[in-house]
Amino acid sequence: MKLHNRQHLKDFRKELRNHSTGAEGELWKYLKGGQQQGCKFRRQHSVDNFMLDFYCPAKRLAIELDGQIHFSTISQEYDILRDQALKE
Repeated sequence: MKLHNRQHLKDFRKELRNHSTGAEGELWKYLKGGQQQGCKFRRQHSVDNFMLDFYCPAKRLAIELDGQIHFSTISQEYDILRDQALKE
């Protein structure tokens, strides 16, 4: 079973890339093109059904920038479950 960049999430990933936050756009300037010790990152990469802001496959490293939406109790609970699932 494919876990990375599932086809049914393709349009959603594209939508997120095209409407990234200011913080995501700023960080992407420093991550794109392997600028960080040759590590290549992807934007809005999906693992299982989770969307990651940035992902480096070689290091299996995910970077999430949590904005205002993540401050609600429901979002925080979801984030905990997402983090646990991704660690597995």
